[in-house]
This record gives sequence, structure tokens and C-alpha cells, in this order.
Amino acid sequence: MTVSIVGRTPHPSALNASRRSRELDALAADPVVDVLVIGGGATGAGIALDAASRGLRTVLVERGDLAHGTSRWSSKLVHGGLRYLASGQLGIAHESAAERHLLMTRLAPHLTRALPQVVPLYAPGHMSRGAYLSLGYGLGDGLRRFVGTPGVVLHSPGVIGRRETLRLVPAVDPAALQGAVRGWDGQLIDDARLVVAIARTAAGYGASVLTRVEAVSAAGEGAVLRDVLTGSEIAVRARAVVSATGVWAGELDHALRLRPSRGTHLVVASDRLGGSEASLTVPVPGSSSRFVFTLPAQHGRTYIGITDVPADGPIPDVPHATEPEIEMLLATVNTVLRHPLDRSDVIATFAGLRPLLDGATASDETSDLSRRHAIVASSSGVLSVVGGKLTTYRRMAQDAVDVVAVSRLDGRDAASCRTRGIPLVGAWPRHRLGEIAAASRLVRRYGAEAPFAAGLPDGPAAACGVTAQELHWGVAVEGALSVSDLLDRRTRLGLVAADRESSTDAAAAAFARAGVDPI
Repeated sequence: MTVSIVGRTPHPSALNASRRSRELDALAADPVVDVLVIGGGATGAGIALDAASRGLRTVLVERGDLAHGTSRWSSKLVHGGLRYLASGQLGIAHESAAERHLLMTRLAPHLTRALPQVVPLYAPGHMSRGAYLSLGYGLGDGLRRFVGTPGVVLHSPGVIGRRETLRLVPAVDPAALQGAVRGWDGQLIDDARLVVAIARTAAGYGASVLTRVEAVSAAGEGAVLRDVLTGSEIAVRARAVVSATGVWAGELDHALRLRPSRGTHLVVASDRLGGSEASLTVPVPGSSSRFVFTLPAQHGRTYIGITDVPADGPIPDVPHATEPEIEMLLATVNTVLRHPLDRSDVIATFAGLRPLLDGATASDETSDLSRRHAIVASSSGVLSVVGGKLTTYRRMAQDAVDVVAVSRLDGRDAASCRTRGIPLVGAWPRHRLGEIAAASRLVRRYGAEAPFAAGLPDGPAAACGVTAQELHWGVAVEGALSVSDLLDRRTRLGLVAADRESSTDAAAAAFARAGVDPI
């Protein structure tokens, strides 16, 4: 089935099973490319977009689905770098604020929103605590102004009174509450949706985005690729091979020294926290710079996170929360709740592994390691992009392709980076999002493409108000090849077991309506 979509890309951006088959055939017929990207998370998709938009023949391969790894397990925040200011990492703080600015004002206004962060202040000690927090938020606001983010996108922080605090975060304990400090940061509707949007935009600039294709072996001049679905292999020659495989980067470069850090979140029903659309931000006892925060999410859920603990041992395909982490998160947030949460309130958990470079530090705390990214050349010639964070995916990609352009193209001219000015598919000016003729929840997920998604054929709906049209769009336009792709990454219904169970038949029906057999 052909689906008409809105886009600003020079080529069609829809990803689906038919396109995958065509592009695999084309690659087998002509297996010489400029850039081969391994890994389909935010960084890999960003590299594919950057390279393709510079006019380079680009292929991205991912052995699972888009956003299969760390990129779907983040806090869904577009960080402005406040934490890095506090630790003296001025460069990465500025980089974070600059990339947040681009995402919220130009690249993906429809997928981002301003999130109020409310830190309640209790007597005694509320005056000094408020002054300390206000200083930190004030520095972060100075950085916001410096990079040019307007106040209509992110407001200035400030102290708010007791009544306003209870209005924004009604679940807090009112006893001894004096007010709060309210800061602002960016929030994504969903991190996996961001990855899909980046990958589709890359495809719209000519990149081949191939999921369920793994690199059996790789070196600086090419790789052997295997179609996971058929077992067929293609030997690809490339001027540059870039690994964006995150915590799995050591599989391609055994010399890399990574110290993965696990970030765990809890999932609770939003009404358990008063249905708040703000982030309740709670200091971790004994720390002046670490916080546990609540994050309003899709489907009437709220996430509570985040831990930062070493993840030793083999890298799992899907990380899991530990009971001590769950207990720590509950205990911390409960210090400010009127009615504390207990273990039965936790309806799901998720955890992600950050691919941190091992620093020369004697500390056992992964929270002390820098979040700065690096591009590392292996002895085989593969370039690995490691470190960094979701917010700075675009800058990581730019730096990686700059290295490729300088060192791997044999003097061939390559255009300079263009991605600061390339909106992702669906992007629409923030102040005009209300003009899009579709339900607001669809506009937040699809932006300017929402009317096209809403116009697809009707059918069985999934849980939590997810429509048959959204499921169909995931198959026809967003590259979902399996029921799990739809539930775990295109809609996130798979996060809660009951939602997954009640949505599986509707997801299967979406493949039937699109005329595609799920894998």
C-alpha cells in the first residue's frame, strides 16, 4: 500500500518491508558505499542522516529494530546540561544546551515540550536550600540565554509559593512545605519516536536504513552483512565503517575500555501522583548534585528515575532493574510524598546502559565519568562513536562524519554538515502546532504528519487509546517488521504487561491491513 506523507526531504522517507527488500537487493547489486553505519540508535541514525545529507552514499544496518538498545531506555529528557555545569564540565554543558535549543526550536518541536521541574522546600533549612538550588538553576538559565533559546520555549526558573507547588505537584506532603524552586528543561514525547524520525529523515536524504541486518565481521574498508530474516550475506566495501553500537562497541573493537552505567526507571500510574504534568524533583539523601525525578509519560503513566550504577559483567540484550535500585528510587521519592508509594504501585520497570568511556579515575562511581563523546579508531580501521548522551546525538554524528570526511574519503570533497538546519520528518513550528487538523495527542506524536496517520483505514484499537491508524502507520511508514516493533518501540504499549497482552491482536491486525506478514 502507498501512503502519502508530509516531508521536507528530497526523497520518500517511509520505511517498510518493501523498501527494505528493494534496498537490500540494490546493495547486493552494487555493494560499494561511502559510509557504512552499524547501529540503529539515535547516534547511528544521526550519523546516517549527516552523511547522506552531505551527498555520501550511506547504508545503516541494525541487527534488531530501530531504537532497540539504549536509545529507548532514556529518561526522555532533552537535557540542558545543568548537571555538567555543577561538575565543572563547561564544554559538554554548553553543547547540551545548544543541542536542546536545536531540538526544541528547529529539528523536532512536535516531539519536545517544556517540562517544569519542581523541587519542594521544607522547613527547617528551606531558605538555604532554596538559595543553593536557585543559584544552580540560574546558571543553567544563563546558558539557555547564551545559546539563544527564547523564554517562550523555556521559561526562566524561580521560587514559587506553597499553593502553586501543591497545584503543580499535588502528591507532595503539605506538612512543613514552604514552597519550591521551579526550573525548566526539555522533554521528549518518547525517545524511540525521536530515533524513528531521525532514521526516516536519513532515508529521505537517500540513506538505506536496514533493520534485521547484522555485521558478521567489519573492518575499516567494509563488512560482511547478514540478513537476519533470510540468512543471505553481502560483502560490502566502504570508504568508512562507523560503529554506533553503544555498549556493544567492544564487539567490534576489543581494545575499547567502556564502563557501562545502568540507569533504572520505575513505571507507576500517573493518578497515583495526582496526574501531575510537572517533574517532581527530589534530592538524593547525602548528595548535593543527584536527584530522583518523576516524569509524566504517555498512556497515563509516570516514570520515576534514575539510578547511575556500574553495570558489570556481560552486556544483556535487555537490561533489567534490580530490587535495590527499585527500593532506592521508591525510598527517595517517598521522602516528599503525602501518601508514599509501595512496591505494588510499580507496574513496570525499565533500565538502560550508558556507553561511558572508562576514565582514569579511582572512583567506583560511574556518575563521576564524563558524558563527553569520543570517536575512536580501532586497529582494524573501524571508527567507534562512544560516550555522549541522547540530547547530543546530532553533534556526535557531525563530529563522526567530519572525521570520515577528513581521513577516509581519499581527498574526495564532501559537503560540510547540514543537520543544524534539517527538520526531522513531521517537524512543524511550535507556535503553529495547534493549526494541524488532528487530535492533539496525534500531533505530539506525528507533528505535521498527524492528519495522514489519522486518515488510514480503521480497525481494532490497542490499549490506552492507541488507534488502529497509529498501528497501521507504524507498519506502512515507520519500518515496524514485527508485533514487538509496534508494541515495544513505536507505541511503547509493551512496557506494561497488561497493555501488551490486550494490544497484541490489534497489532497483528495492523500488519494484515497493510498487506504485510509480520516476522
